[in-house]
Amino acid sequence: MQPTLVILAAGMASRYGSLKQIQSFGPSGETIMEYSIFDAIRAGFGKVVFIIRKEFEKDFQEVFGSKLEGKIKVDYVFQDLNAHLKDGPAPEGRTKPWGTAHAVLCAESAVQENFAVINADDFYGRDAFEKAADFCRNGCNEHTYSIIGYELLKTLSDHGTVNRGVCQVDGNGNLFSIAERLNISLQDGTIVCNDDQEPATLPLDSSVSMNFWCFHPSVFKISQQMFDEFVAENRENLKAEFFIPIVADRFSKSGQGVIPVIPTSSNWFGVTYKEDAPSVQESLDALVAAGEYPTSLWKS
Repeated sequence: MQPTLVILAAGMASRYGSLKQIQSFGPSGETIMEYSIFDAIRAGFGKVVFIIRKEFEKDFQEVFGSKLEGKIKVDYVFQDLNAHLKDGPAPEGRTKPWGTAHAVLCAESAVQENFAVINADDFYGRDAFEKAADFCRNGCNEHTYSIIGYELLKTLSDHGTVNRGVCQVDGNGNLFSIAERLNISLQDGTIVCNDDQEPATLPLDSSVSMNFWCFHPSVFKISQQMFDEFVAENRENLKAEFFIPIVADRFSKSGQGVIPVIPTSSNWFGVTYKEDAPSVQESLDALVAAGEYPTSLWKS
């Protein structure tokens, strides 16, 4: 069975300041997501599921509907504050989404096969999708999930600090934990974390999570159980979020399974800040010029 690509696109991009998920960056007006979908199609994914907010549905359908018709199956699911809550509606006053793991849980009705999860506003590269597709077809099961690991140096921004999940990998190449490091920047050839944690500097080739995961559908049951616990413990915390690494950490440390960290040679880039946009366009133009992508992704 062909794997499915699940795209996390329900965020409002507060630091970027606009709905960057559907902003044009490619030479023919393509969004960053379209490059991910294009790479996913040629890697063998059979369906794409957009996780969005209900009010974005018309915008997404206008951008992607005709482009993807006949090329890959498309589905939309909505991350709603009351989705998957067992004990009544969300607390009064809560407006912040419940987090990325809750977003994935919202896709349960649309996903019955092994699947990959990515952010909408990140460029991941062809090699990453090929490795994810191969893992979903040949290595993914209820006891083995995975994460695509990127070199930290290749994920920094020239326009401000970034936060990254730094992967701690055991001797077998499996994820042991993800340490969320804040305010990361390159200073005089050294990667510095200005977050009062140790170590204060990190190796240039540290493996980091860019939220590219591969899962078996069994993750939905695990996530629901953990989300029930999370909500019970954090109902009054209106800003608490249920993130994918929380689920991954429980999965591996409880002995339910392992999560291999799969390294990729792809270069990551994204639009954390508005000032990143020109460099993203330049990077895409260079890839097109090198023949990695056609000038128009969907021209038949």
